Amino acid sequence: MAALTTHVVPLQGLQLDAQLVAATSGGDTCQTGAGVFLAIKNADASSHTVTLATPQTVDGDLTVSDRTVSVAAGKTELIPVTDRYRDPATGRAAITYDGVTSVSVAVVRVAAS
Repeated sequence: MAALTTHVVPLQGLQLDAQLVAATSGGDTCQTGAGVFLAIKNADASSHTVTLATPQTVDGDLTVSDRTVSVAAGKTELIPVTDRYRDPATGRAAITYDGVTSVSVAVVRVAAS
């Protein structure tokens, strides 16, 4: 898995397209927390599903389902990456894709004012 860099959005704004990198076929990891978002741009002709692993359990043994987001062809989605997705072993969120053809991603953090 590739570790995605988090880009902090400055007050004058951030040109998102310049931050996008190709999604990795083996998946990616990213920072989690308040104000952190995963941007997924799907330039493919078909939709793709992005999955964020949810390493939580309830009552000690009941797993929480992973978050899946379908990104339509030609669209860009923003997904909040809260600490709910933080893997305690790595301190990062694990992201996988059903396909990476023409899929690019970026992680941005918007500072709280």
